[in-house]
Amino acid sequence: MMKPRDHLLTAAEIAAMEAETKTHFLNPKATRTKKSLGDAIGLQHIGVHQISIAPGCDSTEYHKHYFEEECVYVLGGVGEAHIGGETFALGAGDFMAFPADGAGHSMHNNGTQPLVFLVMGQRLVQDVADYPRKNKRLYRHRGSWDLVDIEAIDKLK
Repeated sequence: MMKPRDHLLTAAEIAAMEAETKTHFLNPKATRTKKSLGDAIGLQHIGVHQISIAPGCDSTEYHKHYFEEECVYVLGGVGEAHIGGETFALGAGDFMAFPADGAGHSMHNNGTQPLVFLVMGQRLVQDVADYPRKNKRLYRHRGSWDLVDIEAIDKLK
């Protein structure tokens, strides 16, 4: 059983956490550093990550989830959000929410400082995500990921 102190990550502890740097498998311009706050404190059904992207970088490849919900809260920096084919300016204090089967989305840092934000989302056993600009669909189930060309999918009635 967790002790009361085990439920708290202080700002100093977060600052001292080692960040993981990753580039998105479909977008070489989407390099980001991530601190998995939820993992560090034992969350299993909600992912909570502090993300930082450098100037000129994307947050991810433009995508949408069919089953999982996701939201973003901007902590610092400026950038632009690409949501459902439109572009919006972003800055500290802005919040975005993406219900399941909602709009496609991604972010780009068009500023001169890191764009820092929290990403929170469900961790379902399975999800399906589309990457429409790459014509790809991702099927994620029990830790396995299957990426297919959308055009190659046989539609059954």
